Amino acid sequence: MTASTTPYILVLYYSRFGATFEMAQQIARGVELQGLEARLRTVPAVSPVTEATEPAVPDVGAIYCTEADLKQCAGLILGSPTRFGNMAAPLKYFIDGTSSSWLGGDLIDKPAAVFTSSSSMHGGQESTLLSMMLPLLHQGMLITGLPYSEQALTRTQTGGTPYGASHVAGAESDNVLSADEIVLCKALGQRVAKIASALV
Repeated sequence: MTASTTPYILVLYYSRFGATFEMAQQIARGVELQGLEARLRTVPAVSPVTEATEPAVPDVGAIYCTEADLKQCAGLILGSPTRFGNMAAPLKYFIDGTSSSWLGGDLIDKPAAVFTSSSSMHGGQESTLLSMMLPLLHQGMLITGLPYSEQALTRTQTGGTPYGASHVAGAESDNVLSADEIVLCKALGQRVAKIASALV
């Protein structure tokens, strides 16, 4: 990151039905409550048809993440819906293409966190969060979660884990974020931004 660049936290997510996007918005609010810019970015879907392409700019939501967005961030918060206890293929595909950042050490010693959404309470949220941490560790990032000083962790009846923010979207992906889920999303954003501010 150059000295002239204003520090920002990259909130990078993939969302199919909107729940992960809603979480990303709440996390971004938490980042901004801490006084840093939150840069919302997404990744294009992966198609099994090789001729299929996504539009250059998505119809809804955030714009696509660029290599510069990733390299210049002061911190990264990564989000994905749960797919069989793992991150979704589009986000994994994007991460698999970040070798230049790894070779250049662009993300070393920057704070990172993860978040997810699943259709059911025990739909693999924690394994998804853990799987998302692995490439961040390879990038040399400093992984942060949610400490139990966040009281919503012990009272939540929906999502929320010490590994990162989570949401139970329901079988039809129509559950709105619960009050506790919102609190924990904002807390995650604030925590990463606070650590990034101390490290910049």
